[in-house]
Amino acid sequence: LTAGEIIGDFGGSFDPIHHGHVVAAQAVAEALELDRVLLVPAGNQWQKSNLATAEQRLQMVALATAGVPRLESSDIDVRRSGPTYTVDTLREIQNQNPGSKLFFILGTDALAGIESWKDADQLLDLAQFVVVSRPGTAFVPPALAAGRVWHLEIPALDLSSTAVRDYLGKGSDVSSLIPAAVLEYITANHLYQVSE
Repeated sequence: LTAGEIIGDFGGSFDPIHHGHVVAAQAVAEALELDRVLLVPAGNQWQKSNLATAEQRLQMVALATAGVPRLESSDIDVRRSGPTYTVDTLREIQNQNPGSKLFFILGTDALAGIESWKDADQLLDLAQFVVVSRPGTAFVPPALAAGRVWHLEIPALDLSSTAVRDYLGKGSDVSSLIPAAVLEYITANHLYQVSE
């Protein structure tokens, strides 16, 4: 019997995915010696509204991770109907990869709201939570997660999808912020343009 893989689950809106996401996923993979990191765009996010469709965000993640060692896109949340809940995603990844050790990668802002998540008390038993933050960011986990999460500081995270969308809306050059293939896709599909 072979031992299971060590898998990272990095979920998010990825609206759009940018270099900060890719570098963070690579940094976590390296720091924790993960076999692979699944970048999982949320399907129907019950706490957020998106500007690109789930399919478009999945396509952008696939383009951004193509050819990047240890990173791959996953359609696990986009395929599932109904709202996207992390607890369902983690259970499905476990079911598909029996015997694997699972790490759930998230930002400090996401962790701050964990107590409002579905089955929050069970989440921390399904995977080892790894919180990534910008250097110098104060990290105080909510009571539910205290002592149960690992914390990694990653310099490249100083970028947000909101900022990228703002730049795109203004027609600014974002070629240094997002992978070239993703920018081509955004341009071809007229995403994030400010309507007149």
